[in-house]
Amino acid sequence: MLPESDLADASVATVRRWLEESAAVPIDSSAARLAGLLKDPKGLDFTLGFVDGVVRPEDLRVAGRNLERVSHSIPGFLPWYLRGAILLGGGFAPLVPWPIVPIARRVLRGMVGHLVIDATPERLDKSLAKLRRSGIRLNLNLLGEAVLGDDEANRRLDGTKALLARDDVDYVSIKVSSVAAQLSMWAFDDMVEAVVARLTPLYELAAASPSPKFINLDMEEYRDLDLTMAVFTRLLDQPQLRRLEAGIVLQAYLPDALAAMQSLNEWATKRRLSGGAGIKVRLVKGANLAMEHVDATAHHWPLATYSTKLDTDTNYKRVLNWSLTPQRTDAVRIGVAGHNLFDVAWAWQLAKRRAVESRVEFEMLLGMAAAQADAVKRDVGGLLLYTPVVHPAEFDSAISYLVRRLEENASSENFMSGVFELAANDEVFAREEGRFRVSLAALDENVPEPNRTQNRAKTLAVAPTASFSNQPDTDPSLAANRAWAERVLARSADSRLGVASVSAALVTDRDVLVQRIEAAARAGDAWGAKSGGERARVLHDAGDVLAAFRGRLIEVMASETGKTIAEGDVEVSEAIDFAHYYAERAAELDEITDATYVPPRLTVVTPPWNFPVAIPAGSVLAALAAGSGVIIKPARQASRSGAVMVEALWEAGIPRDLLTLVGVNEAELGKLLVSHPSVDRVILTGGWDTANLFRSWRADLPLLAETSGKNAIIVTPSADLDLAVADVVRSAFGHAGQKCSAAALVILVWSVARSERFSRQLEDAVRTLRVGSPQQLSTQM
Repeated sequence: MLPESDLADASVATVRRWLEESAAVPIDSSAARLAGLLKDPKGLDFTLGFVDGVVRPEDLRVAGRNLERVSHSIPGFLPWYLRGAILLGGGFAPLVPWPIVPIARRVLRGMVGHLVIDATPERLDKSLAKLRRSGIRLNLNLLGEAVLGDDEANRRLDGTKALLARDDVDYVSIKVSSVAAQLSMWAFDDMVEAVVARLTPLYELAAASPSPKFINLDMEEYRDLDLTMAVFTRLLDQPQLRRLEAGIVLQAYLPDALAAMQSLNEWATKRRLSGGAGIKVRLVKGANLAMEHVDATAHHWPLATYSTKLDTDTNYKRVLNWSLTPQRTDAVRIGVAGHNLFDVAWAWQLAKRRAVESRVEFEMLLGMAAAQADAVKRDVGGLLLYTPVVHPAEFDSAISYLVRRLEENASSENFMSGVFELAANDEVFAREEGRFRVSLAALDENVPEPNRTQNRAKTLAVAPTASFSNQPDTDPSLAANRAWAERVLARSADSRLGVASVSAALVTDRDVLVQRIEAAARAGDAWGAKSGGERARVLHDAGDVLAAFRGRLIEVMASETGKTIAEGDVEVSEAIDFAHYYAERAAELDEITDATYVPPRLTVVTPPWNFPVAIPAGSVLAALAAGSGVIIKPARQASRSGAVMVEALWEAGIPRDLLTLVGVNEAELGKLLVSHPSVDRVILTGGWDTANLFRSWRADLPLLAETSGKNAIIVTPSADLDLAVADVVRSAFGHAGQKCSAAALVILVWSVARSERFSRQLEDAVRTLRVGSPQQLSTQM
């Protein structure tokens, strides 16, 4: 049922009234500075540079140099005395950072103190008392260091529990990612079980409280959607929590939001009918768009969110329109969260028309447009403020929150970019009213399809495009893919894939090896005579077959070399990419008109065991693209993985004599294979000693050798220490530490060597790594 057409006019009239009421209230200094920041073209860059460069670094010398740098671009929205203080302080900060930087940091905390409040008990007491006197309810969210290990996760959970236990706190928010470290969507069921076990005591505290206590389970990234919903329903299905009302967040910038709301409503209705309490769903538009873009780009997935603000605004109304009915709000209260006055007014008018206003709660962010928030509160009868809390020593941990807030507010597409001009600027009001009406005109009753629909059990390959594009990795946030992964790993426990090919490829006789070398060279002559376009078509087919073999390749890698599902899957994607990329490069050879290209007749490929599919495939496919015959001798520890990869290429139409799989156990036969005069090129990925040995066997050997070793990571005082720890752990222990570029040494520059935070986070993260069998989805190394 779509809302009445006159609801838009009533909403606009309500917004005008709220603006008139708020205009009569003098704007406080914090709001004035925020308004100035949003209007000043230098405001956002200066503030982010100050927060990231002066507040975050532990080393005062680094902060001092950064203060001097940002002091050259002071925006005009700051009052003259602050501009003068920053300019003066910036000049002396590199010389005497110890007194100047702490003062500058206190000034910044004062500037953004209305957005994040101090968690120190004494200051928190005062802040909560002051805010509660105004009749506003508070939703406290404890911020802190990045959760890289169990110790920090425990500390964050204990901190939230301490907040909830206070007499003056009745509402807290917490994220799954803040109470459980190193979450893996591959191990979905294990993660749900672990998070439920960790959160249950917190919910039991709320349920046993003599006064009502409310816990809101927050949402961050798209990958958290299914996990958060599963944790939420599993928690509240426990007998001791059946009578507890609790909340969960949905993000309207996800097309999945309405289907998720419908699922939650169905579950909550059954819970109510069985004597349990209802729930609350807090609807937000979403605040992690930048991270979603990064995640989608890194894995070559479709963007999970809507790509336009208009679509998000429409979906926000779509979810509200479906939810705000007497039948549906009986089990599910709705939290309307946001500062867009047009959307807030529309939701309020809709709730009143449908007589469900008592089942709707309006929510805004602490410190954002306080006068407008007060006007809304007087009209709707109450307001809940989302209130971030952080300890001063961890104020830098609030940076990510502040960055999201400031970037959102400064965006010209965002309502908040003009929020302080709405009352006085008719042009800004008309712009926002127009956006509101356009989004409302697009409203329908359809349930949107998710942007992510990948299903590895059904989809074999990505349709070819006009130019090269990377093969998407398997998305473990989707249930169908997780079920597929479970079946793959279940088979890998006793996998014998590739055994037949390995046995057939084993050569123990010198004459047989010579025959295979010469046959491959002859096949290389015929292959090299083909056009680049002809070779390209076969290699594109090879990419498609490798995609169809994804499950088998992961299965044999797990069985033979201990590859985890997360690391094996991306390796297959890389192998597929090699096929299509080299296919296009082969076709380009036909465009060479000013030179004569002579392909090598035969290339020998000797790959390593640590990347048993991607590196062998890349070497083989490059040689085939160049017009060469290929003999591949996989590493002994990865012979079956190499064999299955080769089987895929044979199935794609690459002749067996053109691509020959061999195994040799004797040193003399190995020497013959590499040094035979028919071999035009050798591709080696391995140690320097091996490369040197190959060259000693044949001085004129064209040898393409990658012989990299362990690497060092340098962490400077300017680094984000939490990100540095995450990168060090990933580099050192990813792929069981066997990646050729794995970090074996961390060089800590100056103050980082004495950083308690760096060493504590590093130890915590490493101790939390899950070591086990590759057949277990939760195994990390």
